[in-house]
Parts: sequence; C-alpha cells; structure tokens
Amino acid sequence: MITIHTLASGSEGNAALVCADGLHILVDAGISARRIENALKSLGRPAQELSAIFITHTHSDHTAGLRVLSKHTRAPIFASPAVCAALLRQMPHSAGLLRPMCPRDTRVLGSLTVTAFATSHDSAGSMDYRFDCGGASAGILTDTGFVTPEAEAALAGVELLLLESNHDIQRLHNGSYPYPLKQRILSDCGHLSNDAAAEFACRMAAAGTRRFVLVHLSQENNTPALALDAMACALRSAGYDAAVTVAPRGECSEAYIAEGAPCRK
Repeated sequence: MITIHTLASGSEGNAALVCADGLHILVDAGISARRIENALKSLGRPAQELSAIFITHTHSDHTAGLRVLSKHTRAPIFASPAVCAALLRQMPHSAGLLRPMCPRDTRVLGSLTVTAFATSHDSAGSMDYRFDCGGASAGILTDTGFVTPEAEAALAGVELLLLESNHDIQRLHNGSYPYPLKQRILSDCGHLSNDAAAEFACRMAAAGTRRFVLVHLSQENNTPALALDAMACALRSAGYDAAVTVAPRGECSEAYIAEGAPCRK
C-alpha cells in the first residue's frame, strides 16, 4: 500500500509525503521548514524519520523550505543533475546529501521503487516521479507545459495519480496577469490547464488509474469547482469510473491511498 498526503498544493507552495512499508518520502519542500515539520508531526511522521527527499525542480514554490529542513533531517536529497548543481550552489552544506538521478533512472529504497521521468517546465532538469511498492503504484505529474512522452510512458498503469490542473484557459486569458506571464503559463514549458489534465486523465484511466488528485491549482486563474467539473465531465463522457479530488491549498490533505486494484470501465 502507498499513502500520500499533500502538505500544501498551489502556486504559494508544494510538498507531499509518500509513505510505503515503513518508508517516508518527502516530495518537494516549497513551504517553510517549520510548516513542513509541523505537518509531518501532525501525521505522526516527524521530519527526523524521513527516509529521503525528492525534488522536482528548483522554483521556490517547491524548494523554499529545503535549506533549513536539510539541516534538521539529514535525509538524502534526490533530484536531476541540473537541480542538484543548483541546490549545491544555494546550500553548500548539502553536498553530502545530494543524490543525482536522471530521467528513467530508478532508486530502490527498501520495498519502494521510485522512477524519475522528464517534464517540460521552464526550470532546468525538471522531473516528476512514479512510486511502486508491491502491487500498489502512484505517481505525481506537476509543473509541466504538456504531458511528455516520458511522463505518459512512466505513469501508465498507476492506480493513484496526483495531477496538475493549474488553470482554466478562459479565466487565465481574462485575468489580470501580465501578457508575458500568461504566455509563459500557456506555453509548452508552463503548466497544465484543466482541459489538458482532463484529456490526459482519460488516457490514464484507460491504462488503469482509479483515483486522481488535482494539484497545483492557481488561486487566481482556477477554482476547485472548475477543475473538478472539467475532469469529471471528461471521465464520465469516456465511461470511466474513477474518483477525483482536489488537494487543499495550504493544509494537510486526507490520505490518498493506492492498494493495487485495477480501474473499472
């Protein structure tokens, strides 16, 4: 069984805890170390018990708390070579903790296998991750302008997927963001829209995904209702019976669980 809690999800900060067979993996540290440590403590998983930290990319909403946290936990930090190099410049004390891994690499931690895959974002070396433990599988896909072939191949068949559903396209076009920022978000190195996420979810449901958790929603350019409606309509129209949830923005989520059961159509 794999259990995931998001500790925060959105443009203001992102972090998630992945637990499997006694292992506790933090994915990203985009809120303060104090908030992360308090959230972990509330889940009965103190920061000192972290088995590893996996970082997707260097933007501050994914790394803001890492420098302080790494002094408190001493857990190894896995990321792409480009991200490791950037982190080393930002926090030289972490040299002994950094563990570079490339897209398509796997790391086996006890009974948990973590597979990295490339994403398309305006941050060098951006990657996301798939987790497998026994018959259970889960994945995280966030901060990508489109679904890369590597991401689609790596995530095929996961039971549980945390999937970026960043913005409603019309709301973004009509909103107050400066034009260059709108173009960045809409680009192939930006973020997935509700429609793009829903389209990909249908392909994932066909491959076996039973539960979707929508993450990294823009506070200004999206709402939980818009993201849920786009996803639910697409899945329903395609005939898939898959659960859809939106991760809370600034607090710990419920437990999202993968147990190894197939999707039903």
